[in-house]
Amino acid sequence: MSEVIVITSGKGGVGKTTTTANLGVGFALRGKRVVLIDTDTGLRNLDLLLGLENRIMYDLIDVTEGRVPFKKALVRHKKHDSLYLLPTSQTKDKAAVNPEQMTALCNELAKDFDYILIDCPAGIEQGFKTAIAAADQAIVVTIPEISAVRDADKIIGELGRAEKGDIKLIVNRIRPQMVKKGDMLAMEDIDEILSLDCIGQIPDDELVVTSTNRGEPVITNPVSVAGQAYKDIVGRLCGENIPFSPIVEEGFFAKLKKVFKL
Repeated sequence: MSEVIVITSGKGGVGKTTTTANLGVGFALRGKRVVLIDTDTGLRNLDLLLGLENRIMYDLIDVTEGRVPFKKALVRHKKHDSLYLLPTSQTKDKAAVNPEQMTALCNELAKDFDYILIDCPAGIEQGFKTAIAAADQAIVVTIPEISAVRDADKIIGELGRAEKGDIKLIVNRIRPQMVKKGDMLAMEDIDEILSLDCIGQIPDDELVVTSTNRGEPVITNPVSVAGQAYKDIVGRLCGENIPFSPIVEEGFFAKLKKVFKL
């Protein structure tokens, strides 16, 4: 049975698209058939994170407006045969797709895929309403900053009003030293504010930036702490009981060892 998961956030720039790309690769590494749908129309980036920007012929709008069947618009990943991307348009606006069209599309995709991951635009406007329409569950991504957590709380409220009851949380870019100093929210603070089931605590990791720039999600990097955190999230979403690893900020010599692979 196919699972439709929307990855959303209240605030932009918290790692929502990065999370979508890494979870998609993670499911594919487990042999699952996965399709990622970019619904951030006008501002698409998911293709860049997957290294597929030069292979796009058609997009989400072409499919929903009936110009091509969805199978013709899907872009297969170069390294993971069971992973596909349905990109969106860079020139249309978010009103180009409505919730009914998204639901119908996901119903069709569900016949061929185990997981449908929807990369939702930030905020609570029309694009958000369209992206969440067909979702069985939602993952809210935030970072340990008060403005991002407040925006996440708003998103959770909107998901509740849309009767999306299965909502999980991922906290991204955690810096333990800043948490210790009181300069960054601790997980206890975030839990108290949002009261959500947290399935992922991702440490701030410079390798995420380098992987993103190369179009290679960090989950495939064996020395990345963020990559391991994403692997653990995928395992939890597959029903495995995986404990959270303590997040330790790396010192200079630990980083040096990674650079030289010592």
